[in-house]
Amino acid sequence: MEQIIRVGMDTSKSVFQLHGVNAAEQPILRKKLSRREMVKFFEKTPPTIIALESCGGSHHWARLLSSFGHEVKLIAPQLAKPYVKRGKNDAADAEALCEAMSRPTMRFVPVKSADQQAALMLVGVRERLIRNRTQLANAIRGFAMEFGIVAAKGMCRVEPLLERIAADQSLPELARELFAMHGEEYRNLLAETRAIEEKLMALHRSDECSKRLAEIPGVGPVGASLLMMKTPDPGMFKSGRDFAAWIGLTPKDHSTA
Repeated sequence: MEQIIRVGMDTSKSVFQLHGVNAAEQPILRKKLSRREMVKFFEKTPPTIIALESCGGSHHWARLLSSFGHEVKLIAPQLAKPYVKRGKNDAADAEALCEAMSRPTMRFVPVKSADQQAALMLVGVRERLIRNRTQLANAIRGFAMEFGIVAAKGMCRVEPLLERIAADQSLPELARELFAMHGEEYRNLLAETRAIEEKLMALHRSDECSKRLAEIPGVGPVGASLLMMKTPDPGMFKSGRDFAAWIGLTPKDHSTA
C-alpha cells in the first residue's frame, strides 16, 4: 500500500468517512468505517497527519489518535466548508478536510486536554444554571402579575416576592401551591449555582496566570478563567492586536466592498 501523507476524516456518532492522499496528491484511501473499525485502522496505520472538523467529540478523537503516533489537526467547520467541491455528504466533507489541511495559511484549533474540557464543562454548567434561573424568575414574575402582584427589577427581589405570595391568603390555594413549587425550584437553582461558582473560584485561585489576568480592569475571575481555558498558546499571536482580532474585537470595515 502506498504511503498516506494526509487523511481527512469526517466524524459522526457511529460512522467515520476517510479520505487519504499520497505524496503525489492522488486519492488512495476512501473508506467508510464504524467506530471500532476506525480505531483498529489507525492503530495499524503508519504515523500520518489527520484532519478532523472541530466539533463534538473531536478533541477526544484527537487525543486518542495522537496516542497512536499520528499528528492530528482540528479545523473549524467554517474554514473547511469552502473546500467542499460537490453536494455535501460524508465523503465530500472528508475530502474537503484533507484539502483544507494542506493550505499553508490554514488556521487550526489547538487540541484540548481532558482536564481543560472538564473545566470548560464547569463554565457550561454555570451558564445553563444562570439561564434556567433567569427563565424561572421571569416565569414567577409573570404568573404573579396575573394576580396583580408585582416586584421591582433585580434577582434579589424574587425571594421577597415569593414570601409575599405565600402570605397572601386571597390567592387560590392551587396558585399558592404552584408558587411554592416554583420557589423550591428557584432556591435549588441558587444553591447549585453557588456550588458551581465555588468550584470555578477554586480553579481560578489555583492558577497564577488566571489571578494575574483578574487584576486587569474589567476582567473578573470568570473572565480570567475563560481566557485561560479557551485561549491557545499566546505565542501563536504576533501582537495584542492579533489576539484582539482572534476574540472578535476588530475595527469597523470601511472598504468599498
